[in-house]
Amino acid sequence: MGGTTRVPAEPHALALLRGGPRAAVVAAVLDLHLRGAVRAGQPGTMRTSGRPSGAPLPALVKAVHASLYRPAGLRQLLDRRAVREALGALREDLVGAGLLRRFPPGRTRAGRRALRQLRARHPLPAAPDGPSAGDRVLLVALHGDRALTLLAPHFAREAGLTGRGGTTERELRTSWDRGGGGGGFTCGTV
Repeated sequence: MGGTTRVPAEPHALALLRGGPRAAVVAAVLDLHLRGAVRAGQPGTMRTSGRPSGAPLPALVKAVHASLYRPAGLRQLLDRRAVREALGALREDLVGAGLLRRFPPGRTRAGRRALRQLRARHPLPAAPDGPSAGDRVLLVALHGDRALTLLAPHFAREAGLTGRGGTTERELRTSWDRGGGGGGFTCGTV
């Protein structure tokens, strides 16, 4: 690549480089799902379903798993502190590697070149069967929603990772408004 540029091996970092925080968290959630640790909850939400199997988890994946102590939609997951902090650290790694700029924010020429080369080496498959779990996460990191809807369509739809709708477009109900109280009164004027 060049002097100080080093391309990260983690798919989650590549997803952040390609599509920002949302893309990185989607790759982390898919990684956890493929390890058997996250599943779709109520429509548009995700929840933990056990301990992750396989190799040790990268920091962002650990933060996402820990943050799903309560079911959440993608928007709520992005707002959780541990996830924001892990994304910040990952972003700083990409800045340090010469792939992202701080000001103005965006990819560097080296970052764009790295993504272009990686996409050429790892094209989107024609059919969903074939790629291993690790390859699926990498393909989603490099190709985004097209790869996600090809490689994990049911999970992506049920968890609210693609499309509109579900609770990703509106707030999850909080525990205090499940009690049946509140008579429909609002604060403010009509």
